[in-house]
Amino acid sequence: MHGNAPYADFADEEELSSEQITTLREDVATVSERTRALLPDEFIVGSELRANPDGTHGAVSVQPPVGQAISTGIPIDASEQEHDTLVHELAAGAALQVKRALSDVEPTAC
Repeated sequence: MHGNAPYADFADEEELSSEQITTLREDVATVSERTRALLPDEFIVGSELRANPDGTHGAVSVQPPVGQAISTGIPIDASEQEHDTLVHELAAGAALQVKRALSDVEPTAC
């Protein structure tokens, strides 16, 4: 069974206060902005708040110009140091996806 089924049981979901949601929204925006600042304009950085059976979580995703998109969750209780780590890991992961995608390309000239 998938959690996105309309009949999924979300009874165990922990409700966040409006202050917690505001803090999470600000944290997600900060991580997103800082990640965007490290990458060239060709990379698309997006963010969202997700309601899961485990509770509400923030997420930041990066779509490189080539290669697979990557994303990470932002926990509600993450410290500034954890945010720094996530920013650098996202940017490095996106750059690695480009490198992998380009190394898979066969040269066409003989």
